[in-house]
Amino acid sequence: MRTIGTVVRGVRAPIIRQGDDIAAITAEAVQAAWAEANIVPRDRDVVAVTESVVARSQGNYATIRQIAADVKAKTGGGTVGVAFPILSRNRFSILLKGIAAACKKIVVLLSYPSDEVGNHLVDIDLVDAAGVNPYTDTLTVAQFREKFGHILHPFTGVDYIDFYRELIEGCGAEVEILLGNRVQTLVPLCDAVITADIHTRARSKRLLKGVGCKCVLGLDDLMTAPVDGSGYNETYGLLGSNKATEETVKLFPRDCTAVAERISKLLSDASGKQIEAMVYGDGAFKDPVGKIWELADPVVSPGYTKGLGGTPNELKLKYLADNDFGDLSGDELRKAIEDRIRAKTGESLVGNMAAQGTTPRQLTDLIGSLCDLTSGSGDKGTPIVYIQGYFDNYTNE
Repeated sequence: MRTIGTVVRGVRAPIIRQGDDIAAITAEAVQAAWAEANIVPRDRDVVAVTESVVARSQGNYATIRQIAADVKAKTGGGTVGVAFPILSRNRFSILLKGIAAACKKIVVLLSYPSDEVGNHLVDIDLVDAAGVNPYTDTLTVAQFREKFGHILHPFTGVDYIDFYRELIEGCGAEVEILLGNRVQTLVPLCDAVITADIHTRARSKRLLKGVGCKCVLGLDDLMTAPVDGSGYNETYGLLGSNKATEETVKLFPRDCTAVAERISKLLSDASGKQIEAMVYGDGAFKDPVGKIWELADPVVSPGYTKGLGGTPNELKLKYLADNDFGDLSGDELRKAIEDRIRAKTGESLVGNMAAQGTTPRQLTDLIGSLCDLTSGSGDKGTPIVYIQGYFDNYTNE
């Protein structure tokens, strides 16, 4: 039997610039990798390209001035609340500059003990020791300092309360910062509220509207159309954006399904095999030490071919070995397990005891996370990932 299962390779590519044909460049890079590494393409191989280079090729950028124009048009530019921003210079600082540049006053509500993706303002054990209830207690900065002092982020060394305050003041706006987890706190203090949370934004909007907030926006409601020649994202707005320069952000890419389908066609035509393709962003996994959940993008994959839809439908080998075939060993055990796998139908195995413990996540979330870990976010220079054998099972020769 074949001993090698899934193989994942990072593929180097040229530095991508605005106007580049990202699908063609990806296909060319993969074909060069085939030749260099003597790779034989197989049906259901997966090619993934990071959203960052897709957005760069599209020129999907927005400036502080363009963001400010959109914010002012949609909020009126008076006193605006900003609820639950993540603690990130890369992800949020330029967005906050754009919001602050549009408004007279900004009231920021920071969630504690951590933001939505796990960046901690204060350790939860310190919160418990201080007798503070994060579900009900809203603190001023003075109250927070009295109880916890100045706390620096362990990875960045930044005090984000001071950092966001200074950033807003530097844009000429007044600022008030509160710490709490009830978004409704902002309603009596503001003319409009922008919910800056990512995965909980629908709930935040619902709660705000439920107490009568008349102007409720999310980051996904800003930059949904071009502003003075800017980039845009009609689905996600400012969500998924990253700092590009001190004055601009790179937005989440558009039309990613079309990009994936074109990559798939180019490589399928070149190989004679069915090659699947996807665009991926942040993976969805949690660091057990820093407690940071990686996924600051609105989705792991904004676009993919149809063959990557759905969830795994797998049997748990160790369950079969320990239970159904606990009295077998060696070749007899192997054959029994292979026969059970081959007997699978296309019907879902959800609820089947032999499938318990398998990962019930979307394939694109699993594969995208694998790709994010492979390519990294630094200087590896491999924005393309090539995967073989992901859909194999124990029976494949």
